[in-house]
Amino acid sequence: MRLDELLFSQGFGTRRLCAGLIERGLVSVRGTVCTDPATECNTDEPGLPFSVQDQPWVYHAKAYLMLHKPIGTECSHRPGAWPSVYSLLPAALRQRPTPGKVQGVQAVGRLDQDTTGLLLLSDDGAFIHRMNSPKRHVPKVYDVTAKHPLDDKQRDRLLAGVVLDDDPRPVRAAACEIVAPTHLRLTLTEGKYHQVKRMVAAVGNRVEGLHRSQIGGLVLPADMAPGQWRWLSEADLALLAS
Repeated sequence: MRLDELLFSQGFGTRRLCAGLIERGLVSVRGTVCTDPATECNTDEPGLPFSVQDQPWVYHAKAYLMLHKPIGTECSHRPGAWPSVYSLLPAALRQRPTPGKVQGVQAVGRLDQDTTGLLLLSDDGAFIHRMNSPKRHVPKVYDVTAKHPLDDKQRDRLLAGVVLDDDPRPVRAAACEIVAPTHLRLTLTEGKYHQVKRMVAAVGNRVEGLHRSQIGGLVLPADMAPGQWRWLSEADLALLAS
């Protein structure tokens, strides 16, 4: 792949802008400055390193990311009252060219502005569809802070199934554990609107705090601070598929 095409594919601007960056000596590949936009790069080689204006980067044909979503952020490119989670990402990830109308990576599902935790993002439409598909029943683990103390009766009702106002069929938790008097760990395999909050309300309690700690077999790293992001590794992707 030509170097200017590589930069364009990674979200560093239009083809003309990328060519200009190269001609001005602002791009290096494997530590060597390149000034010819037509320089050929072997993108079949995994982890091809390059830098743009001293910003180190690694070539990825498709973007797969995890983000520790902080409280008070929206999973929207056009946020309302709260900042967008996309503002936490480098501009290149927000500008990656995609076949659709919206550029850049997209959130795989959404978390409410007052919900924190593991959020996946990608520009791979097939991956996003697969992860969001209700047929796959991808388990998601939530840590719930409840307003009132929890009891075995509430736990058992969540496991047996509760009826929400938009569906006569009971919605069940795949797993449910009372970790502390007001701390519930809930595993769901569906993705209904405000599902955790509505399920907890249906058993006579209220969600005061909500954190998603796991999707599939992928756990949010304990050392990943709110607002931080990183690329998903092949091992991470395998955990999501398991």
